[in-house]
Amino acid sequence: MGHRREHGAPPWAAWGGPWGARFGPPRGRGRRAQRGDVRTAILAVLEDEPRHGYEVITELETRSGGRWRPSPGSVYPTLQMLEDEGLVTGEERDGKRVFSLTDAGRSELAERRDGGGWRPPWEGFDDVSPLREAAFSLMAAVMQVGGSGNEGQQQVALAALTEARKKIYAALAED
Repeated sequence: MGHRREHGAPPWAAWGGPWGARFGPPRGRGRRAQRGDVRTAILAVLEDEPRHGYEVITELETRSGGRWRPSPGSVYPTLQMLEDEGLVTGEERDGKRVFSLTDAGRSELAERRDGGGWRPPWEGFDDVSPLREAAFSLMAAVMQVGGSGNEGQQQVALAALTEARKKIYAALAED
């Protein structure tokens, strides 16, 4: 049974089973934030104006150009933790809990920025996009040669992949 592919969709989009899930474009969330990103990102968006949880989520998604949308399961507990630590205050407005940055929250945000090395998690997503697209295109070619290529073509692909892997690790090993 064949799979129907919409025009313009990448080849792996039509693959059923684990291939579509493993190698297809991210569904829903996009890049996962590193530990600490959500906490500092929330402080940063609350610096501009008070917001309720859903507004925090949508503002982070907007600032990342749609590439990062933290889950409610990470945002709401973090907001509660920040409130418990006195970095934000929450109050009911029109049936929603709206959070504002406190002076202590502003101080912590300033310390994180001044400490160097911190940049908002919504910056830098474009740095990975060309690499990700190249990897997906390569995977599509590998799947094609694996499915319909002859033994000689498969050996050429295997050699090319082995060489590419070695070059990538060599680049990582450089200072």
